[in-house]
Amino acid sequence: MSRFWKIALIVLAVVIVAVVAVRVLHKPAGAGAKGADGKDNAPPVPVTVVPVAKQNVPVYLTALGTVQALNTVTVLPQVSGRLLSIDFTEGQPVTKGQVLARIDPRTFQASYDQAVARRKQDQSLLATARSNYQRTQDPQYSQYVAKIDQVTQKNTVAQYEAAVAADEAAVRDAKVQLDYTEIRSPIDGLAGIRAVDPGNVVTTSSPIVTLTQLHPINVMFTLPEQNLDMVRGAAQGGKPLEVTALDRVDAHPIASGGVLKVIDNQIDTSTGTFRLKSEFGNEHNELWPGQFVNVRLLVNTVDGGLVIPSQGVQRGPDGDYVYLVQGDNTVKMQSIVVAGEVGDSHVMIGSGLKVGDKVVTEGQFRLKPGSKVNPLKPGEVPAAPTAAELQKSKQDNKGGRGRR
Repeated sequence: MSRFWKIALIVLAVVIVAVVAVRVLHKPAGAGAKGADGKDNAPPVPVTVVPVAKQNVPVYLTALGTVQALNTVTVLPQVSGRLLSIDFTEGQPVTKGQVLARIDPRTFQASYDQAVARRKQDQSLLATARSNYQRTQDPQYSQYVAKIDQVTQKNTVAQYEAAVAADEAAVRDAKVQLDYTEIRSPIDGLAGIRAVDPGNVVTTSSPIVTLTQLHPINVMFTLPEQNLDMVRGAAQGGKPLEVTALDRVDAHPIASGGVLKVIDNQIDTSTGTFRLKSEFGNEHNELWPGQFVNVRLLVNTVDGGLVIPSQGVQRGPDGDYVYLVQGDNTVKMQSIVVAGEVGDSHVMIGSGLKVGDKVVTEGQFRLKPGSKVNPLKPGEVPAAPTAAELQKSKQDNKGGRGRR
């Protein structure tokens, strides 16, 4: 190799070393870049921050419940006969005492008339017997009447008095049977679908319709036996416990203002649960018999509970934690204990935080302990980058491609 090519190779090697040195000494400040002081010089991460709030927190127990009518009555005839008419509209309200159906009354009317006629006959015989007995007691005639005849007359009066009393009972019975030909509603309620059509011969076992009482209405539900002492203790406070019925799809309230009425007197050993009955006014028919609902029972209210949005809570191998924003706008991982849920969007903190602490609720996926953040209030968005920041970003990207 000639001297010229040796010199050329040396010069080329020096140039390559110089270029590499310039690249290293002028490394762009990108993500994870460290300054001379060893601190993270990466741009702040925009995150949503919410302060820990203090408020009164209701404590609920939740369960699956079933709506049950306050009263359910299957209407049956109390006498047999041909059904003449149905006098209610299916699916419509009925009132107590309203005529629901009519049975052919002619046979029962005849029995009633016979009982009335028999009573009149015996009443006439009784009047004659009393008149005869009174004459036997008159001083003008008593001396001419034998004692045995006076006794007979007295007994005849008693006999006809008993007959009239029996006739009175027979008339009342016949009237009751006649009244039963008009089938009346025993409660205020809602009529269901009729079970028989006019023209059929019905008996005392033939259902006519089922009535349900909807105002008020009950919701039955069960809770685990470990909640029994809590519920009993809260119920003994003198004020009825508040119950809310929630929709099973999206859990929004469909009926409020319910109260706990009954705690069952035994625990089901097969399921380890106990039954409870609540009552709702149901003025607008929000609840329907047989409907499944989610039940929320208010058992206590914690005064001054610490509350944060539930999306701020992270799950780790050592338990729950949050990213806590410190005074220098860096974050640290703070272990917490969640005491319970507050509605659908917040949780109550048992320990680990205090009032006013700033917790990251959005943007946690870009964070690590010590990360610099740009705290934003809920609903705020980061400011748009300036032209200089965009140019710097382009240069950083070019530098990154050159290093690959």
